[in-house]
Amino acid sequence: MRGEGTESRNAATADREKEFMALAIELAATGMERGDGGPFGAVIVRGREVIGRGWNRVLASNDPTAHAEIVAIRDACDRIGNYWLDGCDIFVNCEPCPMCLAAIHWARLASLTFAASRDDAAAIGFDDARIYRQVCLPPERRQLPTHQVERQDALRIMQQWPTLASGRRY
Repeated sequence: MRGEGTESRNAATADREKEFMALAIELAATGMERGDGGPFGAVIVRGREVIGRGWNRVLASNDPTAHAEIVAIRDACDRIGNYWLDGCDIFVNCEPCPMCLAAIHWARLASLTFAASRDDAAAIGFDDARIYRQVCLPPERRQLPTHQVERQDALRIMQQWPTLASGRRY
């Protein structure tokens, strides 16, 4: 009996994953065909309802952050009126880059499901390996020259945040 429930749950999960991944892949094709950007699409789902959609819009918007995941997160947050997407799942046709993976964590999405890997993306010219390596290094060892200045002045402003009415944690 227990195994049957698990099998039907797994079948239902697999069907759900296929359904929403197909939509993410369709969005990737749409954006690519329009010339908006690379072949990447994403959907954010709460239960069975799609609450956010996006495809890569880097070229269309001249915005290097307009990746499919970021566009979908912005769409979902706008639709529900909240910057947290806890309880929601994201489906992306390709493994997210470090920026998008961080955004997925910041949005507090419950799960991430992807199809193609970062190696598949690298094979067509979207290679994030350098960025993955760089984010793990201490600032002084990164390839991008990084400098810290005026820390005390910055801290004075930052320390005011918790005392402000708008200083909600996120």
